[in-house]
Amino acid sequence: MTAIPVAPPENRWATPKRVSLVPLVALIFFSVSGGAYGIEPLFSTSGPGMGILLILVAPLIYSVPHALVCAELGTAIPVEGGYYHWVKRGLGRFWAFQQGVLQWVCSFVDMALYPVMFTSYLSSLIGAVAPGEHVFFELHLFKADIAVDLNWVICVGVIVLFTLLNLMGAGWVGDSSVAFAVICLTPMLILTAIGGYHLLTDGTNPVSSMTAEQGQSTWNAFGSGLFIVMWNYSGWDSVSTVAGEMENPRKHLPKALFWSVLLIVVGYLLPSLAALAVGADGENGWKGWKDGSFSDIAGELAGPWLQYTVTIGGLFASVAMFSALLASYSRLPSSLSHDGYLPKWVSKESKRYRMPIASIIGSSVIYALFCFSSFSNLVIFDVFLTNIGILLEVAALIVLRIREPELERPYKIPGGWWSIGLITLCLTAVSVWAAIEQYDEEGTKAVVYCLIVVGAALLLYPLLSLRKAARETAAAERAAARLAAGVEAYGLSEWQPDSAHSDKAAGGTAADSVEA
Repeated sequence: MTAIPVAPPENRWATPKRVSLVPLVALIFFSVSGGAYGIEPLFSTSGPGMGILLILVAPLIYSVPHALVCAELGTAIPVEGGYYHWVKRGLGRFWAFQQGVLQWVCSFVDMALYPVMFTSYLSSLIGAVAPGEHVFFELHLFKADIAVDLNWVICVGVIVLFTLLNLMGAGWVGDSSVAFAVICLTPMLILTAIGGYHLLTDGTNPVSSMTAEQGQSTWNAFGSGLFIVMWNYSGWDSVSTVAGEMENPRKHLPKALFWSVLLIVVGYLLPSLAALAVGADGENGWKGWKDGSFSDIAGELAGPWLQYTVTIGGLFASVAMFSALLASYSRLPSSLSHDGYLPKWVSKESKRYRMPIASIIGSSVIYALFCFSSFSNLVIFDVFLTNIGILLEVAALIVLRIREPELERPYKIPGGWWSIGLITLCLTAVSVWAAIEQYDEEGTKAVVYCLIVVGAALLLYPLLSLRKAARETAAAERAAARLAAGVEAYGLSEWQPDSAHSDKAAGGTAADSVEA
């Protein structure tokens, strides 16, 4: 009796939930901005006139150029791991390794800011959760005093919650980001309407002063403000690392980048103009604005109800940014693992959602440790490493234009080499200026921290490459031994594989996932 083959049951979880266009816009929005929360120091540093000018000019010299680079490379190479693979395809494995490691290390301090920001907003509502208010115990490690308090426990709770969401995939993170965007933008829309009403009825000129103080030069106001606003306009490449989980990234990514740029610029501009209705002086005047000031401004313009509403919006913005960026950064160690630089278990996927479990959880554990205030000063190397990554992407774009002119590019930057030259000039100039400003602000400490991180990445590459080569050699020897045993057992004189997948590929030690 002939057995009838039965097809295996369909696995309803075999394909992760995909990121469609609107959730993709929301992911980019939170990877870059999260709303006007945090833009306040721009005005106390540079003045209202220069602040508004920078909100409009910075996208032209920084955001749009980088978004264009991401649109071309992201549609030409729409793979999981994003900019890591862009650099590998263009510049080779060495520079790709530097890109992956440096951006992942950069995320250690960058990602820790968002749970801390959450507890900062929460402490303005509930004073008991402020840092140091309820200390459970203290640790003394490496000459540093680390207090395990209620504030840190809440940070860890936030990280755990959104780690679980990320384990379900970027599709679920994107859908939740749409809901968070509505929650975060609604208070700012109300603030814009009420502040705009005050501007009109009171006859206030929101940009009555160009600079922050009378003796400040226009150039100083521009330079200092550019360093601040650059932070609020960076991260356009973040969603590229989840391109493998997008619906039709070749079509949707350029559209999503375009709408995100508009949404973010308007999201900064309108609330900022409206908030300037409070004037320059007074308890909430723009001369004293700092992170979180929009809550107090809302209270002055409309009362406690709007103050609480804006604060709650800030709470959701901070966790939404953490969630979106966790989806991005956690794909970097997974990509490094796929290429053999990290152990295979780092990229092992869950059966249900097909997500890299160890990569996501491991990243979150590191972020939780960096939430301790003892590590907060390490954020000073963030700007250096971010701009190194951007310049590597620009270099990859140029090399691929020269070496692979026939590469399919669903979106190609218009204007030919003139446009690419202008993009390169803008991004290089802003990156150099940011480095100078960082040095002036933090001194040699910022340079030392950056050199330590870059030096460690440079040393790691040959060590991990040797380990990778040794593993590949051992796998090849095992495959040869199995082949020899098969020939001897069956008396075969020659063996040919019946598929394109070698033993080496099946064993997880195949060549890099995107060849340079």
